[in-house]
Amino acid sequence: MRVILFVLLVFPLQFFITGCVMTPKQPALHDFGLSSSAINIDISTKPIITVDAPTWLWDNRIRYRLLYASPTKVGFYALDQWIASPPELFQQQLIANGKMPSCPMQIQLLEFEQQFDAPDQARVVLRLSVEAFSSDNKQKLGTHEFRLQQPVSTPDAAGAVKGFSHLVQQAEEQLRNWIASFSAK
Repeated sequence: MRVILFVLLVFPLQFFITGCVMTPKQPALHDFGLSSSAINIDISTKPIITVDAPTWLWDNRIRYRLLYASPTKVGFYALDQWIASPPELFQQQLIANGKMPSCPMQIQLLEFEQQFDAPDQARVVLRLSVEAFSSDNKQKLGTHEFRLQQPVSTPDAAGAVKGFSHLVQQAEEQLRNWIASFSAK
């Protein structure tokens, strides 16, 4: 009993005397990385792109799902977050890139999470639905759903961030190719 009392009194007193304060770690904030073409954007040709998403995707937490253990439960990394919500980051990336066609697009982000098939095996998944319109915004050119996924280099938050960065680049390229197909017709 004396040992427990001693520990309870001495350790807090030691932190008080030495000025040591244990502060909780702050989350690391992530984005998709810098776009090399984002430096010289011509504002007059900036595409009109709106990105929307379900309510649960409008926060900045990095989501994961343990498909092998509890496929209906969504988890979040405590020490890693996006600097903004995925819809905001995705929209910013598409506009700042400077390579998107100038036709208006409405994008619905449907899925944006890391999925674990086993404790040491994960992938990132991005699913979105896109409506493209003529440049005068009077005619719908088409609707298309994209589903992209790729394995992550490491089954953790760092792997998710790196994987999403690559997946967003793939989505940009597929969107450009899809829009270009309307010009070819």
